[in-house]
Amino acid sequence: MARALLSAIVEQLGPFISSEFTLTATVKQEVQKLETKFRTIQAVLNDAEKRQLKEEAVKLWLDKLKGISYEMDDVLDEWNTAMIKEEIEKQQREDENAETSTTKKRKVWSLISVPNLFQHRDIAHKIKELNEKLDEINKEREMYGFELSRAIEVVERPKTTSYVDVSDILGRDKVKDDLVSIILGKGTEQEKCPHVISLVGMGGMGKTTLAQLAFNHHEVKDHFEERIWVCVSEPFDQCRVAKAIIEALGVRDLNTTELQSLLGKFCELIGGKKFFLVFDDVWTEEYALWKPFRDALKNCGSQSSRILVTTRKGKVAKMMESANTIKLEELSEEDCWLVFSKIAFSDKDPMQCEQLEVLGRQISKKCKGLPLAAKTLGSLMHFKKSKEEWKNILDSNFWELEDVERGLFAPLLLSYFDLPSPLKRCFSYCAVFPKCHDFNVNELVHMWTSHGFVESKGNMEVEIMAREYFDNLVIRSFFQKYIYKYKMHDIVHDFAQSITKNECFIISSDIESKSNYNKARHLRLVIPEETQFPVSIDSAKNLRTLIFFNQGGYNISNLFQNFRLLRVLTLECRMELPHTLENLIHLRYLNLFKCNEVLPETICNLCNLQYLKITQASGSTFTKLPQGIGKLINLRHLIGENFLIPRGIGRLTSLRALKCFSISDDDSEGCKLGELKNLNHLQGSIEIRGLGNMVDVSEAENAQLKKKIHLREMLLSFKKGKDRGWQDYCVPNAVEPNDRRMERDVLVLNALEPHQELEQLVVNWYKGTTMSPNWLMFLTKLKTVSICWATKLTSLPPLGKLPFLESLNIWHVCSLKKVGVEFLGIEAENKKEDIKIFPNLKYLSFVSLEEWEEWIGIGGKENADCITVMPRLRQLEIRGCGKLKSLPDFLRTVPLNKLEIAGCPIIEERCQRETGEDWYTISHIPIIDLREHDIWEDFCRLRLPAPFTK
Repeated sequence: MARALLSAIVEQLGPFISSEFTLTATVKQEVQKLETKFRTIQAVLNDAEKRQLKEEAVKLWLDKLKGISYEMDDVLDEWNTAMIKEEIEKQQREDENAETSTTKKRKVWSLISVPNLFQHRDIAHKIKELNEKLDEINKEREMYGFELSRAIEVVERPKTTSYVDVSDILGRDKVKDDLVSIILGKGTEQEKCPHVISLVGMGGMGKTTLAQLAFNHHEVKDHFEERIWVCVSEPFDQCRVAKAIIEALGVRDLNTTELQSLLGKFCELIGGKKFFLVFDDVWTEEYALWKPFRDALKNCGSQSSRILVTTRKGKVAKMMESANTIKLEELSEEDCWLVFSKIAFSDKDPMQCEQLEVLGRQISKKCKGLPLAAKTLGSLMHFKKSKEEWKNILDSNFWELEDVERGLFAPLLLSYFDLPSPLKRCFSYCAVFPKCHDFNVNELVHMWTSHGFVESKGNMEVEIMAREYFDNLVIRSFFQKYIYKYKMHDIVHDFAQSITKNECFIISSDIESKSNYNKARHLRLVIPEETQFPVSIDSAKNLRTLIFFNQGGYNISNLFQNFRLLRVLTLECRMELPHTLENLIHLRYLNLFKCNEVLPETICNLCNLQYLKITQASGSTFTKLPQGIGKLINLRHLIGENFLIPRGIGRLTSLRALKCFSISDDDSEGCKLGELKNLNHLQGSIEIRGLGNMVDVSEAENAQLKKKIHLREMLLSFKKGKDRGWQDYCVPNAVEPNDRRMERDVLVLNALEPHQELEQLVVNWYKGTTMSPNWLMFLTKLKTVSICWATKLTSLPPLGKLPFLESLNIWHVCSLKKVGVEFLGIEAENKKEDIKIFPNLKYLSFVSLEEWEEWIGIGGKENADCITVMPRLRQLEIRGCGKLKSLPDFLRTVPLNKLEIAGCPIIEERCQRETGEDWYTISHIPIIDLREHDIWEDFCRLRLPAPFTK
């Protein structure tokens, strides 16, 4: 931790010295002295961090060093902030010279002071003080006789492997089979209900892995109607657990927080079904906490339902009245070796494995039969090539430490100290998250980046580098994948908290703690409703992370007075944000939950902000972004939906992510499409809304989408802001748009030329009668195309020419009457050569084409024998196409696995087994599903605005 922190400081000091704003020679000299001292201390930190585990004096020395390093980081950041504000003010002056300033603009762009004489003196004074403190620490360093560290560390790109999956079941086959057999066993009238099965074993024994294997077993999936996984952990929060059960059944945004109401909702959802419920990591022995769940589960599920509990404590299994208890024992020495060697020797040649086997078996004995220890050590040794490296691990003095859970911390310490410094900081930071936390990788990456944990590497995007850090930690077994999510094993979490003691805290009650928060840097705070805010938290003046779920009505304006050093803030704010938010000048990451519809204008003074994420409060329609948004010149990600975007966003040239861009129909203040012109770093996906509001087609050309070379997914929505709603789009012969609108949509679409690397394209609410933009056939990388709500479209573009198209959706194209060879992309004069139409298409869907009558095949077409249509199509859906008269002839040769037809009475009649006229065309298809049409299901699957609320 200290080494990584100092590395970050040293990296900043060089640019600071050469800064044009550092005007005095005295300041420059003081900084140069600091840099020299930091580099001297940096060389011994590896040894110091290891010795602190046994030597309290060394630990105290490191604590003082970290304190000074944090102070230095704050000073440097304060100075850099002043320079950024000067850059913003310079841009403001240029803008005001370029066009006439209005009173409104002067109000938006508040005056920002540049680094002045007072700031220079203040900075100089702080640096001199830090130099004196560092002198004292440097003298103490000499007393301890630390060893010099190795050369500069490099974070290598992780190599993908499959060894973790392979090792999951080694040594546990019989236990797994027995567990699955018990879960599938038939219930009797006499047995206890609910039927509880308990997996009991110490930490790191593999309880959760076994439960996961059983949960995903194909027979278990087929046997139960509902499967539910809930991580319980400690403390046993009844309402949280009840909510987790309900959310696992697909219901979110619950209004109630009462336990009985939640359990009643669960019983309503389960409705006598046969369910399999896993309670993972249960600690509580209090029967009173379990009883409400027991009573609810007893009454609402079928007799054949099963509950699986994983716990470290045998008393928990007894308290929950388990019908079956399986006690996990340590792996045998040979099984432990198999787990270890599968990972450690992955990708090594046989001769190297033979040379290292003796040492490897000695190391694997250190695991004491614990699967987690074997996986952790195996992951560590996977990166060690020489005998000397293996011998060093075997002889490490970490094995002599008194560890929690019979030696698990020793393998973790060995693996942790083998990490490069940036990865150490990234891993230890995760101690601020609770046990059983489902890690959102993007969220973690953005937080790491905001704290400066991620080193720059050439032209590589910092988020990509951070993602590589995460992959490295996964490969080294610090993270594990559970049911499609990444989690940290609770023993690993305990370890992370042990190495961040006094720095990372998690508080989930209003009980006053005796802990000293003066050194706290990262805090997760959950204040339940009707409870008091712990006053002791106000002493945490040095916080850099605050994750605050404010359920108790705390006045959040106090936060912005007390915690001015924050870099990362996640805030549930059910009230209006105060203007004092601008005090957080160091802030890089702001995540707002249940945000109000209007954000304060002062948020635009957070000039270091890189990530702004907004989740709206229930019932909100739009979040209005501040008029001065263009001042956030360092913003990289603006994440959220339904933003009202003001003018000026085009200045944010650092933007990498802008999920939704809404074009205003208000000429005075609203954002226009041309604002996208200079946002050429945009990546991933973008949804452009309000294209129907376009008046000047040149705006579409000004957007220069072709230069957005990193965009892979694009949704173009032509819905006009003042359109009446879904009736204008779905009902045939509804209010006709004027010819001008239809013509403009065609011209606008032609002008919106994306880059050729685009992989997914969605066009909806389009009003043109034709859709064949000049650029479409040049998008040869397209894999998915969706055309939706294009209710005036009378013909489809020649999509059959797209070589890599895999998925195609045509939804609610209400005026389309015929689909013919133009859709397939067959030219009028076909040459005598083999042609593949839709060569890679796997999924094709037609939904709610009310006027569609003809789907013409290639029968009778000249040279039809040379044409192959959809040779890889696996699934075809036709729903809500009531006038369609027949299926095309080429379906006879298409290798479909499934054909689904609903709401198409003519086709359904023609597809009747043996008797239907089209039966011979589809008889080779294994699954033919003729079902009743459910229009609401169509809207739920579309990921577009539904026409009504169910």
